[in-house]
Amino acid sequence: MTTIAIETVSQTGAIDDAPLLASFARQPILNRDGMLCGYEIKVRAPALPPTDAEANEPATPSDTAVDPDTLPGKPPTPAQRVARAIVRGLIQSDVRGALTGHPAYVDVSRDLLLDDAILRLPAERFLLELSPALDVDDALIARLVQLHGRRYRFVLDEVTQPNESFAKLLPYVDVVKIDIARAPRALLPKLASVLKSAGKLLLAAGIDAQADFEATHGLGFDRFQGYFFARAQSSATRRVSAPRHALLNLLQLLAGDPTVAQLEAELKLNPVLVMHLMKLANSSGLAVGHKVTTLRDAINATGTDRIARWTQLLLYADGRKVALEDDPLLQLAATRARFMELAIERLPEAGRDEADAAFLTGVFSFVDAVFGGALENTLNVLTLSRPIQAAILRREGVLGALLSTIEALERGEWERIVALCERLQPLTVEDVAQMGLAAAAWAGVADRSAEGLERIED
Repeated sequence: MTTIAIETVSQTGAIDDAPLLASFARQPILNRDGMLCGYEIKVRAPALPPTDAEANEPATPSDTAVDPDTLPGKPPTPAQRVARAIVRGLIQSDVRGALTGHPAYVDVSRDLLLDDAILRLPAERFLLELSPALDVDDALIARLVQLHGRRYRFVLDEVTQPNESFAKLLPYVDVVKIDIARAPRALLPKLASVLKSAGKLLLAAGIDAQADFEATHGLGFDRFQGYFFARAQSSATRRVSAPRHALLNLLQLLAGDPTVAQLEAELKLNPVLVMHLMKLANSSGLAVGHKVTTLRDAINATGTDRIARWTQLLLYADGRKVALEDDPLLQLAATRARFMELAIERLPEAGRDEADAAFLTGVFSFVDAVFGGALENTLNVLTLSRPIQAAILRREGVLGALLSTIEALERGEWERIVALCERLQPLTVEDVAQMGLAAAAWAGVADRSAEGLERIED
């Protein structure tokens, strides 16, 4: 889950000059083929104390889209100001970059639903999640009907079993999200059957084990949210895009500062790797002025450092013909590695060697999801340094603290991030949030001319 900082608003409704205090967290949503099809955005909003005059003022919806920052009449309530700050954050370009072209699922409060600020969210890019705890009355239902007429789509969130709110909201939603950890297992088959018959898409939340994915997949669920795909047990269902031994041999060779002739000889043993490298050299603008036609030219145009990073990330690429931005494991590995690199550069006395070590720590932190078996054995084969291995295996040292931070970021564990930042000064929660956004955008962009990831296809 990647975190995105947004604006704080003052008691007057204006944007404060103070540090950003609210953040979004991004968690992947996969389709039945195990590919990315969306992200849930969890919002950590700024806490604004209400004034005596405004505390209990209800929001009043209208039928026309207006700029919420220029609404006439009485000033907005604190809840409305928070809602509008959230909307401003969701529609900024940095957030769009982190979503990498996928739709966003976002929790919406009653205040946000009833405020015209919500009309600034593009209906084709956002699905609005409705909590079962919402106060469902005639005013809310009328607003859902109105927003549905503007092509907004709704998700019934956190379902464990049918109740009164479930029955009232079900006719207006397109997706039903079921909390697999809390829903009675015996109820799932019947619940899935009834909802599928009603034409609803089913989303299984909290899928962190391969067995849960397989069980809900078998029941006909359409979407899956959780990190089951990054666990070692999922490796049997995943095909890498080049033979594993070929990638490991290449990484071991690259670790020893090889000559061009040595690299050329190793690559020639692996036609799949040669094909990828030729595509990389010709598609990324590295070979300026002429087309790369030989392997030696491709190596010289790309450079050993870039070939090493490309090979590290290629470990995670699915063997199917999949665009990078749709491959969940590669996206997670690339985002984590880039975050580690960006974060360590903010720390005192960090240089190029430290940045490289941080990138390696991130990129290999769940290499067991590809290779299976003991993580320590795979790290030994990769001949990683002791500090990197200590960080991955035991979360030791600065690298270990940074790795714990990105893990907390992926889960949206805000208090844990606060505690970790105490160990990583001068980093702040806001710094971590912005770097999470930057790392997600870097990982999600294919065909960068200077840096980033190139599209890998078989």
